[in-house]
Amino acid sequence: MQQHSQAAPGRDARAYERIYAALDLGTNNCRLLIAAPRGDAGAHQDTLTAPPLKILDSFSRIVRLGEGMSASGKLSEDAMQRTRAALVACRKKLNNYHLSKVRLVATEACRRASNGGEFLDSIKKELGLSIEIISSEEEAHLAFMGCASLLTEASKRAMVFDIGGGSTELMWIDIEHAKSGGGRPITDWLSVSYGVMNLADKFGGTGFADLAFDDMVRFIAEKLEPFDQANRIAETIGDSEVQLLSTSGTVTTLAAIHLGLPRYDRSRIDGLTLTVDDLR
Repeated sequence: MQQHSQAAPGRDARAYERIYAALDLGTNNCRLLIAAPRGDAGAHQDTLTAPPLKILDSFSRIVRLGEGMSASGKLSEDAMQRTRAALVACRKKLNNYHLSKVRLVATEACRRASNGGEFLDSIKKELGLSIEIISSEEEAHLAFMGCASLLTEASKRAMVFDIGGGSTELMWIDIEHAKSGGGRPITDWLSVSYGVMNLADKFGGTGFADLAFDDMVRFIAEKLEPFDQANRIAETIGDSEVQLLSTSGTVTTLAAIHLGLPRYDRSRIDGLTLTVDDLR
């Protein structure tokens, strides 16, 4: 999925006092967002609701950084070259703005690869980009914070999930605590070390996905069962309304397919509600 810039570099950037940039280097995708808060930032003091953002620039490219890593345990030379080219494009965009704060993070592929740290050291030396490898727990927390404003008061509980290329994070949320600011909204969380890319690799590659589909479902269901039982999630879903909330490229791609979009359109996908039947 190619997500194109929504604004020409530098356009109306001078109108904003603060401009922020975030880069997410995942197992499958490299994404960059450059944005500025708009409106009264002081009106958004709680920890869950960020000020509304004006997107100044964005970039997304499928780099398949984790390709073949399940077998080798290392990032391949081809994957690193593809990723390096994407990061060169990101650096050019970053250089167009006077940025107040930048955070660049890497997730599962760099966490697991024996040469992940070495690759990021080379990126820092060659491109001047300091990319930090974050833990699966922080990845889950950031995923939740990124979409927490979409929690609805109609439900008491929510399952927030982030299906990436090399891992899947799930969070069991107490919405009443999340909205009130009391207690910990994330009552439990789970990181499964499989996402769309390495799960496909495990079952023979994307060419065998249809044949292996039922086996994939059983494999992942077994990984989720202890988490489900510990939190009585299936029981809670059956007895009351539980909101399902997701972020990242996998679910947004499903949303784009559902809408029949010829090109990705963030404005039509962010905040979209889909039924389980729609997803199936």
